[in-house]
Amino acid sequence: MVLMSDDVWLNDEQQRAWVRFISVVERLPGVLDTQLQHDADLTHFDYLTLAMLSEAPDRTLRMTELALVTNATLPRLSHVVSRLEKRGFIERSPSTDDRRATNARLTDAGWEKVGATAPGHVGTVRDYVIDPLDAQDVEDLHRVMGKILAKLDPEHGLRVQR
Repeated sequence: MVLMSDDVWLNDEQQRAWVRFISVVERLPGVLDTQLQHDADLTHFDYLTLAMLSEAPDRTLRMTELALVTNATLPRLSHVVSRLEKRGFIERSPSTDDRRATNARLTDAGWEKVGATAPGHVGTVRDYVIDPLDAQDVEDLHRVMGKILAKLDPEHGLRVQR
């Protein structure tokens, strides 16, 4: 039998923080998905994909870059982009710079969908995340999430880390 030292376990304060953090991690995606499904017939990941393209130059990104900015694997992203393509929100084409690469471009219909969906999504984010916090809390949230992201993404591959 292997005995673990006490320093392996979380102390009471760390345990309380961890339980709250994991509760947010588990519950927030459902809140975001519910609002987006109800108001826009989109999942949160669908919306994130459209939103990232809406912020890109010419509303276009290589699929590999889109995977990075949405924190997705290429297979997952390809599946979602196929669904959004069928709905007329995205179109794919070979890259003009590298024919082996594929670009995803937000269509005019996709641009309109993002514009129509954004206010409700931002309202939900404000309601559940931003408004309960004061300015110092928001700054602290940014700082703390930065530390956690630095550990999760040490090579700063995510755009949010760059």
